Amino acid sequence: MTSDTTIHPFRIEIPQAQLDDLHNRLAATRWPDELPGVGWTFGVPVSYAQARAEYWRSRYDWRKAEARLNEFPQFTTQIDGQNIHFLHVCSAEPGAMPLMLTHGWPGTFAEFEKTIGPLTDPVAHGGDPADAFHLVIPSLPGFGFSGPTTEQGWDLERIARAWVELMSRLGYERYGVHGTDSGSVISPALGRIAPENVLGVHVNGALGFPTGDPAEFEGLSPSELGRLAQYQDLDRAGYAMIQSTRPQTLAFGLHDSPSGQLAWIVEKFKEWTDPAHDLPEDAVDIEQLLTTVSIYWFTRTAASSARLYKEGQNAWGATLPYAPLPHGVAVFPGDGGVRRIAERGHNVVHWSEFDRGGHFPAMEAPDLLVPDIRDFFRTLRQGR
Repeated sequence: MTSDTTIHPFRIEIPQAQLDDLHNRLAATRWPDELPGVGWTFGVPVSYAQARAEYWRSRYDWRKAEARLNEFPQFTTQIDGQNIHFLHVCSAEPGAMPLMLTHGWPGTFAEFEKTIGPLTDPVAHGGDPADAFHLVIPSLPGFGFSGPTTEQGWDLERIARAWVELMSRLGYERYGVHGTDSGSVISPALGRIAPENVLGVHVNGALGFPTGDPAEFEGLSPSELGRLAQYQDLDRAGYAMIQSTRPQTLAFGLHDSPSGQLAWIVEKFKEWTDPAHDLPEDAVDIEQLLTTVSIYWFTRTAASSARLYKEGQNAWGATLPYAPLPHGVAVFPGDGGVRRIAERGHNVVHWSEFDRGGHFPAMEAPDLLVPDIRDFFRTLRQGR
């Protein structure tokens, strides 16, 4: 049977019945008890979750977010048997470079919303037309409107291979890639799989992880040692242990309870956003945060998005071949990036460290992320 390579236009159109169901479920939430005076140390406080759930129910306007996202050209196509949803936003500049942006968990394609205008139309945002990009922003298989997945095997490398096919299907032979969270692993994998197509790889966060060899820590600065300490933080890694071992069991609660889905995602924004801020919405606009949670809820992808961790756990810590393509890294507060470790497996030609922002810089600090992406790819455009 010949596979269908057709690209179909797509619009987000959540039925009103689903909105009504969400609001009814939020109103009927059976809230858990909690210990007094423990704050966030045992997880999301009940009072915090109640207030944000009520905001989601009575003040957040999904239709407004839906209309805003539908202003961007969206499409779906079948790749390797899986539905793939993506934005394809072309620049009016004739010399624009194709660039793929890949999110992770608990992100969505929508987290890049604030970067789309500056990257595709730099002149309108005070930039140089020579820095323009054509953007391809897919939803990961099993996430949002690319979900759910229907078979095993959708690990990070398979996603990277699907991205190579997607870019080829769009007619792009030479392009750049940027990734955040899981995307910061998928994007380098894309470069290893298709070095003849990928001009360069830019990520925020980290390239590679410490092996535990004491020699890796010798001579590091206090800030670098602090970044590496997070890999020993079991509290920080608890969610990954659950999603990599029992994603299906977890999904019963998240799939049935919007308050549960909200709390599970909000906790990560509390832990991973700029540590200078006390609450997630101090770092990320509450409307954009709830758009993220809403996409998971309406697409019913709590289970399939969590499965990404189960699918990929066997590759954790695996030694990969050296990646000679140019790589750039932007490190924001709370990220674990250390240049020495990144250079162990990658040709790092660009390294930036910022004193504000966090794990979601496209939402937290697009004014820092966009120039860094421009700076990295500027010298690579000649090789197209």
